[in-house]
Amino acid sequence: MVCLLPAAWAQQAQPLEPLKPLPQWRLLDTRWDAGQRFLAQWAAWRADPARPRLLHYIALQVSAESAAAVRRAAADNGDAALQPLADTLQAQLWGLLPGLHRIALDGGQVLLTLCVGGDALEWLRQQAWTVDTIFFDGLSADKNADKNAHNPQHTAKALARSAHRGTQLVALDADPTQAEWLQRSGFVWQPPQSAYSQPPRHATYQPHWQLRTTRKPTGAYVPPTPARCIVIGAGLAGAASAASLARRGWQVQVLDSAAAPASGASGLPVGLFAPHLSADDNLFARVSRSGVRALLQYCEYGDTGEASPALLQKGVDWQASGVLERRPADRLGLATNWMDGPGTDWCRPASAATLQAAGVPLDTSACWHARAGWVRPARLVAALLAQPGIEWRGHAHVAQIKQIKQIPQHPRLPGSDSAPVWQVLDAQGRTLAEAELIVLAAGPACNALLAAVEAVEAVEAVDASLPPLSPLPLQSVRGQLSWGLQDAQVVGLPPFPVNGGGGLVAHVPQPGGGLAWHMGSTFERDVDQLPLSPAEEAAAHATNQQRLQALLPGAALALQAAFAPTAVQAWAGVRCTAHDRLPIVGAINAAALPGLWVCTAMGARGLTRALLCGELLAAQLHGEPLPVQARLAQAMSVQRQ
Repeated sequence: MVCLLPAAWAQQAQPLEPLKPLPQWRLLDTRWDAGQRFLAQWAAWRADPARPRLLHYIALQVSAESAAAVRRAAADNGDAALQPLADTLQAQLWGLLPGLHRIALDGGQVLLTLCVGGDALEWLRQQAWTVDTIFFDGLSADKNADKNAHNPQHTAKALARSAHRGTQLVALDADPTQAEWLQRSGFVWQPPQSAYSQPPRHATYQPHWQLRTTRKPTGAYVPPTPARCIVIGAGLAGAASAASLARRGWQVQVLDSAAAPASGASGLPVGLFAPHLSADDNLFARVSRSGVRALLQYCEYGDTGEASPALLQKGVDWQASGVLERRPADRLGLATNWMDGPGTDWCRPASAATLQAAGVPLDTSACWHARAGWVRPARLVAALLAQPGIEWRGHAHVAQIKQIKQIPQHPRLPGSDSAPVWQVLDAQGRTLAEAELIVLAAGPACNALLAAVEAVEAVEAVDASLPPLSPLPLQSVRGQLSWGLQDAQVVGLPPFPVNGGGGLVAHVPQPGGGLAWHMGSTFERDVDQLPLSPAEEAAAHATNQQRLQALLPGAALALQAAFAPTAVQAWAGVRCTAHDRLPIVGAINAAALPGLWVCTAMGARGLTRALLCGELLAAQLHGEPLPVQARLAQAMSVQRQ
């Protein structure tokens, strides 16, 4: 098994500060096979005490079948040291529909990107990766691709576009014609050790011409020391962004005006997570599946990489119980041929036994989401904020955001010749915090924060007359959840959550003992007034009870007494969504306002979006491979059309 590591990243680390690891190392493998090269690199990363903080591994030409062969191939290879890694990886290789899948391992420090199906050259063109090591094992054309797309010239140019000066290529499969085109594209071959040398051959990307784009020696951003970030907002979006940045070495202060984290929309007692269904597998469906996978990986393994992290207790703080979704008749939302592939790992038509357990007629139109369940959002926020490198501060009322002159001892952010430091101040003008990076994650309040951004003080190469910032296309949505303690004698409540025009989650353990049920929530667009008046609260309970009656008549009968005014309890919050119902993630204006980013508009699906969006923000900032397809990232960007 060929392995250039850890020698390659050790050489790159020499110019950096002593004992400071590289921020990341990115590998591109043009053929997955059964993942044996990945296992070898993962083992090398684990064994090296001076390893990079993150290891990215991108694999092309992956099929669900080849991914599932990991454990068997490791056993056949006879390498006992790789077998535990193969077992760990195998447990994550489910539901590999065509598209891009991000598998997080070792507490999110080893990030595997699997490109399932499609054309390999098209993946290279769309994603525009920049990598440090390439394993070239040939490219095969998709049956629908242009027959000329995979000629040696196009392949070599595509690999060169993925390289920076110093990128190393290991050619496991390169005939003389391919080798010649790789050399013409800028790869310099190392002399063979002998006339009889066989592949693999090694090359380094060192073109003799000036590159059109500026590429850093490592192709990545090295965080300054200290790398400071302010996240404004301590809900799911803010906590997820803080955790992703802290994992990459940032020192993060999370500020919120409330007395405790998750005091806004993320403070609901319990929330559902399930993928969105769409017969045409649209943007929402693909984003939701990526988000569900990210959430499940975190809940199961947390930031430590160990199973069952202490901060999130399975069955208490979260449960992958599965979710039954009632659907309109003849509109299950499953794509054509869904039942013939890995889509059934995600969801499938509900069985008679499942419908019977839910207490609905056997002819009910419904889908069973196997990879779904419930989470206590506040507990998830607490676990994310407990990561080392994060400081939480409550009662922090931000009234002004200000750029100040660059302080000499603080290095600049990447891509800017004069990146300022940011300050946030309260209404009395007192400085709450300062940092090189700010992330706005305050839901509907993000537009008020943007309005509080003041012109830059006069610094070289920065225009002091900052034009007014356009508000983000945000919408407030108020909702009330009805809930109550569950009578031990009650019968008729389904053993798993059921949704579709509202959702019921029963049998949720309570901190003080006993169980609780939760039903809701209401959905009032362009309403942000809290708390609800007594009349509004009573009307919301009535709406939730009516929806329960339509969703689960048996459960509605069982909980009829529980909806009495003296028994039912309410939780209300204001969610933030965008007009197109997709999250908003990215830089506000990278040229004029370097270091000002946003992560917001999670809507009613914060559990299935926040962790994914936190990783997307961090990947964009650091020049990492994205956790989603590039067109999905563009659809969630601030500058989307």
